[in-house]
Amino acid sequence: MANTSDIKNGLCMIYNGKIVSVVEFQHVKPGKGPAFVRTKLKYIESGKIVDNTFSAGHKIEVVRIETRNYQYLYPEGEGFYFMNTENYEQIYIEGKMIDTPEFLQEGAVCTVQFHAEEELPLTVELPFYIDSEVTYTEPGVKGDTATNTLKPATIDTGAEIKVPLFINIGDKIKVDTRKGEYSERIKS
Repeated sequence: MANTSDIKNGLCMIYNGKIVSVVEFQHVKPGKGPAFVRTKLKYIESGKIVDNTFSAGHKIEVVRIETRNYQYLYPEGEGFYFMNTENYEQIYIEGKMIDTPEFLQEGAVCTVQFHAEEELPLTVELPFYIDSEVTYTEPGVKGDTATNTLKPATIDTGAEIKVPLFINIGDKIKVDTRKGEYSERIKS
């Protein structure tokens, strides 16, 4: 059994009977009174983030997590099928376990976190950047490039993002999947 001195970002533990991940933490030693640890915890199942304060020395139950690479295959219903890149075993993962499923591209290698003792998939992390093609956007007005104005565009995964005015249909762009934002145009 661990205690609050073992808390770090990314640590998974049991909190109120559910698995949570530490998003942020801060050890605080006030001038008066005992020390404590202020945390932001993310529920793995729902994605909900809560604030919690633990007193120093509080016992916590750490959950052992394993990460494995899986290749995205195809969607089905409310979820998605992935294939283990080492043994070719396929698994079905519900859509709610993925933060930004609209950026999933066929063949993309994603990182899947598993509860080690129970072999349950917990979360899926997409690659930080994907290369995508713009399938639809309004044409930019010539001479209207002096400001950093953005316009909506649809990419080949079906997601809609904001792009600069100089981007046209058929352009290849790099998209940041963590923020859902345009990163740069890819020169062909």
